[in-house]
Amino acid sequence: MPSTTKMMYFFSSALLSAGGIAILGYGMSTAWADCVMYCGPSDNNQFNGSAEIVMGLFAGAERKTTCPRFDSEDTFTGGGLKKTGGAAVALQGLVVCLLVLALLGSAGSLLITLYNTVSNPYETYMGPIGLFTCSGLSASLAFLALVLYLINVMVIKLGQELAKHTGDVVVKDKDMKFMTGFFLLLPYIILNLLAILLVYLYVHIDNTHRRQQEKPTEDAPKDIMMF
Repeated sequence: MPSTTKMMYFFSSALLSAGGIAILGYGMSTAWADCVMYCGPSDNNQFNGSAEIVMGLFAGAERKTTCPRFDSEDTFTGGGLKKTGGAAVALQGLVVCLLVLALLGSAGSLLITLYNTVSNPYETYMGPIGLFTCSGLSASLAFLALVLYLINVMVIKLGQELAKHTGDVVVKDKDMKFMTGFFLLLPYIILNLLAILLVYLYVHIDNTHRRQQEKPTEDAPKDIMMF
């Protein structure tokens, strides 16, 4: 059986991994960005209306006021990918894939840490090495997804692409803000790093304890010669 100290550290790390899974799972299901734009008919470039696009990874909603000439409301699935094309589709799909892989990495971290609370696969890939790999990969993938989503919204203008899908309007940015799903990537990354830190601290404590146990054996010949 593992020592009490090991159980405490690895179980705490397991709780952090489980919390990360819950946070990222919820974050992927909620809104990520809210883009408000000036809107007008494409034939005269006069921005007399407005369009608001609330975007998630898998669903979204749009609300248009006099855009181009009438008010309308609509919802869409697939993160609006069917209404756009090119780089916006590729980046949105890549963000989703990266986050799914991050979830799998967190699940691996959870299994490894729980296994180490009831057994001792310490020196194998199911020990700290496995945890460092899974949690480190999850944090890295989530950070990369965050950067790519920023690029998709700020540079490629995903919101504008969604608003212009009807083909008879022109839009320009008025206001854009990121929402809950996007910001939840930050605590998810932090929880993964804390899970790594806890196990690293245990490894440090364990190595220090082992060196202290080996030291009397190393000093024994010197003590005998003194007598």
